Amino acid sequence: MINPSKVVKKLDPYVPGRSIEEIAANYDLEQKDIIKLGSNENPIGPSPMAVEALKKNLELISQYPETNLDSLIKDIATYSGVSPSNVILGGDGADEILDVLGKAFIEPGDEFIVPLPGYMYYEYTLTIQDAIPVYAKWDVPSNTLDVESVIQAINTNTKLIFLCTPNNPTGGLISKEDIKKVLESTDAIVVVDEAYYEFSEVNNVDLLDDYKNLFILRTFSKVLGLAGMRIGYGLSNPEIIEYMYRVKPVFSLTKLSEVAASATLKDHEYIKQSTEISIDSREFLYRSLSKFENLTVYKSKANYMLVDIRETGHTAKELSEKLMQSGVIVRDCTSFKGLDEYWIRVSVGTLENDAKFIKILKNIVG
Repeated sequence: MINPSKVVKKLDPYVPGRSIEEIAANYDLEQKDIIKLGSNENPIGPSPMAVEALKKNLELISQYPETNLDSLIKDIATYSGVSPSNVILGGDGADEILDVLGKAFIEPGDEFIVPLPGYMYYEYTLTIQDAIPVYAKWDVPSNTLDVESVIQAINTNTKLIFLCTPNNPTGGLISKEDIKKVLESTDAIVVVDEAYYEFSEVNNVDLLDDYKNLFILRTFSKVLGLAGMRIGYGLSNPEIIEYMYRVKPVFSLTKLSEVAASATLKDHEYIKQSTEISIDSREFLYRSLSKFENLTVYKSKANYMLVDIRETGHTAKELSEKLMQSGVIVRDCTSFKGLDEYWIRVSVGTLENDAKFIKILKNIVG
């Protein structure tokens, strides 16, 4: 008899966005005609320098990855404005960094705090490690963190606190003053998730020297265009970084991921263009969606925005289904705790695809 652990038995699986391949097969569509605005990916693709570097190094797939990643870590430190000793690098995007944080600092029965609605992978990862989620509040109408709800949730069992800024799925920022309030209220590690910080044009690296319990989580999957290569990194004080390296998988970052990451960080023009195009797309989508009388769209500092669709007469599942039938993928946010069944999240695309999406949406909801 197969007998999984008690934790796995009660675990709700993480619900990812729908893929182009899946939608094409389900609705008899051509993959090239599908507009994907559901996974917060980079609409212009990867850096040309990264693609060229990968082509030149394909033979490396026969080799184990390097354990010494000093060169890439130095490049990340320069990009981030910190010292190499402040950097931990991992594969599987930022997800591995989350897993390593839990392994290094969580004991069974410890608690972690997550404002809702928020990124659900924190809970998915740490619940597997038998940690207990405690929910604080993100105030959706004002699109701001209810910082007092976070502080009130802190107790002696709190080991990690997650502050996502810009918040996923709402796109709102957490002020530096609120982050400092949380840092000063606890000895627990405060994880500031900056996966989308480039789009907001603000960050919290300046707090690292003054707050030893600060951990900043980042990824190469968004503005750096390498979602498929699965590269994540964290920034913190050297003591936290050293403990994490004790439990981090040795060969988690592939050779080709290392090659792509190094090349991308050298492509300064691509990073600038990638940021600007995504921000332009975000602002176009916000202006366009705001013109719909039956939609409420929230101002965002990320590369996506949250949309309340309840006045359309459709649930998120129903509207997402109609959009997919027309070749558009958005994110049905029904699975996000803290939101009901009337919310979708729309990622940025090219301006051409944005315009097609708006036209299709008008045909569905008026």
